[in-house]
Amino acid sequence: MNVDPQMQYFLDTNILVYAYDRSAGQKHEQAVQLMESCWENENGCLSVQVLQELYVTLVRKKVRASDARETVMNYLEWDVIDNDRALLLDGMRLQDQYSISFWDALIVAAAKRAKIKELWSEDLNQGQHYDGLVVINPFEKK
Repeated sequence: MNVDPQMQYFLDTNILVYAYDRSAGQKHEQAVQLMESCWENENGCLSVQVLQELYVTLVRKKVRASDARETVMNYLEWDVIDNDRALLLDGMRLQDQYSISFWDALIVAAAKRAKIKELWSEDLNQGQHYDGLVVINPFEKK
């Protein structure tokens, strides 16, 4: 996948999880490359929700809580969209508007708040448009 260093990208939780899951094979390798690119170009964006989900998933996968905490704290260097009342309301509106899960709608709302053009996710539909935001599944073959 070609990554434009001048563009900012919003990453869903699954991308981050694959970067730490060596058993994920090719997806692990691709996720590591994407993450390295975002660190190098300083163009990654996340939400508090993504970081919460990452922490819980890492601990569930038997990563020590202290290591999971350190991982999450490292990502606080990125552009992180906070959960607040307005995001909650936007998420509920987007859930109704697009008939997607509430949790996915919050991800979309956070990416839209950050004025991101591409949301990298394996959970949402590849190529789906949300008023100027497009979903890209970086693991899907073109």
